[in-house]
Amino acid sequence: MTATELARKWMDCFEKKDARTLVALYAEGARHTSPKLRALRPESGGSITGRAELHKWWAAAFARLPDLRYVERSITVGDSRVVLEYLRFAMGDPDMPVAEVLEIGQDGLITASRVYHG
Repeated sequence: MTATELARKWMDCFEKKDARTLVALYAEGARHTSPKLRALRPESGGSITGRAELHKWWAAAFARLPDLRYVERSITVGDSRVVLEYLRFAMGDPDMPVAEVLEIGQDGLITASRVYHG
């Protein structure tokens, strides 16, 4: 799949709250870094590594935020990187502009993702 297709599939996984399919887009040793991780799991230092940890994180997020919704603003594709800009909506939280950088390995899987809140 192209990098743009990967980004749209990534967004679709959040729409469907599908942690299993989302994690399958990541390489086994992928790393995810997020301000939400730092806030909710301070011991993580804001980062987690590996599919098992990614699955635990997103499955818990989908359970905690059943109304979580991302609305795409733009997708910018480079050679091995995709930058997603989206608006994040979740009941009880202020609406938030977000940029997410996905690093893509030669096998087409995400090797790292980094979240930046606006």
